[in-house]
Amino acid sequence: MAKNIRFGGIADRDAVENAMPYEARGNARTIYEFLSQTAERFPDRPAVSFQLLSGPRDHATTLSWRDLRERVTETANLLRKLGIGPNDTVAYLLPNSIETPVVLLAGMTAGIVNPINPLLEAEHIAGILRATNAKVLVTLKAFPKTDVAQKAAQAVAMAPNVQHVLEVDLNRHLTGLKKFIVPLIRPKVTAQHQAKVQDFEAAVSAQNHNRLDFDDPKQDRIAAYFHTGGTTGLPKVAQHKYSGMIYNGFLGGTLLFDETDVLICPLPLFHVFAAYPILMSCIASGAHMVMPTPAGYRGEGVFDNFWKLIERWQVSFLITVPTAVSALVQRPVDADVSSLRTAISGSAPLPVELYNRFKAATGVEIAEGYGLTEATCLVSCNPVDGLKKVGSVGIPLPYTHVRILRPDGIGSFVECATDEVGEICVANPGVFEGSTYTEADKNRDLFAEGRFLRTGDLGRIDADGYLWITGRAKDLIIRGGHNIDPAEIEDALLSHPAVAFVGAIGQPDARAGELPSAYVELVAGATVTEAELMEHARSHISERAAVPKYLEILPELPKTAVGKIFKPDLRKLAIRRVYDETLEGSGASVAEVVEDKKRGLVAKIARTEGTDEAAVAARLGEFTRPWDWA
Repeated sequence: MAKNIRFGGIADRDAVENAMPYEARGNARTIYEFLSQTAERFPDRPAVSFQLLSGPRDHATTLSWRDLRERVTETANLLRKLGIGPNDTVAYLLPNSIETPVVLLAGMTAGIVNPINPLLEAEHIAGILRATNAKVLVTLKAFPKTDVAQKAAQAVAMAPNVQHVLEVDLNRHLTGLKKFIVPLIRPKVTAQHQAKVQDFEAAVSAQNHNRLDFDDPKQDRIAAYFHTGGTTGLPKVAQHKYSGMIYNGFLGGTLLFDETDVLICPLPLFHVFAAYPILMSCIASGAHMVMPTPAGYRGEGVFDNFWKLIERWQVSFLITVPTAVSALVQRPVDADVSSLRTAISGSAPLPVELYNRFKAATGVEIAEGYGLTEATCLVSCNPVDGLKKVGSVGIPLPYTHVRILRPDGIGSFVECATDEVGEICVANPGVFEGSTYTEADKNRDLFAEGRFLRTGDLGRIDADGYLWITGRAKDLIIRGGHNIDPAEIEDALLSHPAVAFVGAIGQPDARAGELPSAYVELVAGATVTEAELMEHARSHISERAAVPKYLEILPELPKTAVGKIFKPDLRKLAIRRVYDETLEGSGASVAEVVEDKKRGLVAKIARTEGTDEAAVAARLGEFTRPWDWA
C-alpha cells in the first residue's frame, strides 16, 4: 500500500469527498476500536518511541502496536477501578513520555481525558482540575530538572475533587549510572492534599492487559476536554467526541501517511496538534511516532542533535512550528536526512524567509496548515504533493466546509466574495455543533446559521481556493503557538493606581511570531516609570509567557468614538518600532504602516541611496507580517 497516497491539490481532495459521504466510510466508532484495528493489522510494527535524552545513540523505549494496545487496555482497566466512568474525568499533567499517549488513549477509553499544560502555574492547573471535575490526576514522580511534581501537589491541594494521583517515574527510561543516581538526588515533594498517591507502573501492571474489564459501547460520545483561551485563570474547556478525533486520524491516514512512515513529534501531547493530527493519524495509518525528550523541542540538546535524530529514526515527516524552524535552520545539516519527505507546520504563520531557508538546507518543502482546539483540530493544509502558497494555510480538507462570512447588521451573515476578508467559519466532523465548550454560555453566538463554528479568525479565500488568515477578531496574542489573553496583561497593569488605560497587543517577533507588549496611559498628574510598571506586571501576571516584553507610556492611547482603545493604531506603532530596530544600519526604515483589505497591516519601507535591498528583504523575511517598498 505504501506511497500511493497523494495530496496534490483540490482535485485529490474532491476525489476523496466524491467517492462516498463521510458517514459511509465505516470508520471506527470508539478510540479503543480504532486502536484495536491497527494493532490487529500491524501488531509487530513500531507504534511509539521515546528518548529521555536527546543523543542519537541514547537509550530509547519503543512500543509496537500490540504493546500499545496492551498498555492502553491495562491502564483503562485501572482507571475504571479508580471510579472513572464514561462521564468522569481523568486529567494528566505530563511532559512527553512513552506513558503519555498511553494515558491519553486509556483516559478516552475509560472516561473523559483532560490533558493539562505542565508549564502553567499551580493555581491555573487547579482551576482546570476544578472546571473539569477531575477525579484522577496522572502526573510525574519528582524528578531532577523539572517542577511538575511540585506543581501537581500544590494544584491537587486546591482541587479537592481529585481523589487519586498516579505518578509516572521517568527514571525507568534511564540506563547505567544515571538510573542509580536519580533516587539519591530526587527532589522532595510534600503533599498537602487528601488524594491517594500510587505508583503508575505498579498499579497499571497489576491489571488485565488482554481485554477490557468493561463494555466499550460502539457509539459516539464526549471523550476529551482540552483547555483553551490563553492564560487567564478561568479556562474555557472545549469538548471533543470520538468522531472528531477519528476524523483527524482519517485525514492523515487518507492523505498523508501509511505504515512505513515515521513522524518525529517534538510537540507536547497536551496540545491538540500532537494529540489528533499526529497521534490519531498514526493510529489510522500504522505510522510510527517518535518523541525526542520530555520537553520536545525545548529539551536539552534536541536542536543540536535534531538532524542526527532524523537519520537515526529514518524520519519521513517532520511535525513543526515556525519557532522551531527558525532554530533548526541556524544549525548545519550534519546528518543524512534523505528519508525526510516533507515538514508540516502549524500553530502560527510561517515567514517566507524561513520556508526558503529550510528548503535550501534540506531540500524539503514545508506545508502550512490550520486548525483550532474548538474544531478538534484540522481545517486546512497546503497540499504536500502540490502547489504550496507560502503564507496561506492551504485548502480546506476533505469533508470540511469553510465559509468567509460577515454580519449583515440585522442578525444574519453575508457570504464574502473571493479575496474579501471576513470571519473564518467552519463545519466539519470535528466541530461539535452547539456544544463546543462545556459551559453553555460560552457557546452563545459561536455558530453562524447554527452549524458553522465562528473561529474568531479573519481571513479570505483566493480564486484558487486557498485560505489566508489576515488577523484575529478575538485579539488573542499568539506567542509561538501559545494563546495569551491580552485581558490578563491589561487587568494586571490596571491594578496599579497610576494607570488609567492599557492596551496589550502582540508585537512582531522573528522567532515567536508575536510577543506580548503593552501601551499605557497614566492617570492625570500621576508619575511612575516604565521600569516600575514592568515590575508591577511581573508580580501581578500569573504566567511568565504573558509578561510584556515591551512596555511604553504614551501621553494618550488611541481610542474610538465610544472610548474603546483602538488597537490597530497600537499595532502600527509596534510594527514601526520593531521593524525600524531590525533595519538599523541598512539605509531603510518604515515610512508608514497601512491597512490593506486583503493582507491586514502592511509596513511600507522607505529606502535611501545605497540601501541593500536584498539585506532588507532577508531581515524582514524573518517576520510573518507583510511589507512593501514605499
